[in-house]
Amino acid sequence: MILHVHPEDPQPRLIKQIVESLQKGGIIIYPTDTVYGLGCDILQQKAVERICRIKQVEPKKAQLSFVCSDLSHLSDYTKPISNSVYRALKEYLPGPYTFILQASKLVPKILQSKKDTIGLRIPNNNIAMAIVKELGRPILSASLPGEMVEDYTDPEVMYENFRNEVDFVVDGGIGGTTPSTIVDFTGDEPVLLREGLGEWAN
Repeated sequence: MILHVHPEDPQPRLIKQIVESLQKGGIIIYPTDTVYGLGCDILQQKAVERICRIKQVEPKKAQLSFVCSDLSHLSDYTKPISNSVYRALKEYLPGPYTFILQASKLVPKILQSKKDTIGLRIPNNNIAMAIVKELGRPILSASLPGEMVEDYTDPEVMYENFRNEVDFVVDGGIGGTTPSTIVDFTGDEPVLLREGLGEWAN
């Protein structure tokens, strides 16, 4: 099903409908401040497995990230971070960045990689934030499979392509084509892994 959600002022009843689906193991395609992504409740193991099947990857090897609503939310899923890392996160988030941090024990086992790291995002997008706040915990986020970037900007086209694999396509308008900038904060110095929409000056 495709749901037309207002990008600036998301309708509470539609957000509730989306979250109820996530709580039952549903999968959504939803907008962020960069590109549209696949999302599910991080605690729904079968939904995580479904996303990995769509992407044709193993959960522990998949490049999946958590979309959080704020920095306090984020700290539940990471090991303690230094003041300098916290300052950087505060400066750049919310925004088009994925930060790689050391994962805490609260990260579900199915998602714990050998490296024990997790990608974390706080996108500057009202729909994504409304979904996470209503759910009360992060949503797992993954990029859509393949390289057909143009197909992943139009919710109607995404619905045609994925309607048999996801529960909802959340239409928040035409999406972007540039993914988030990825920065690894697990070492002594931050390392830019992918240059995306966010500018990285550090």
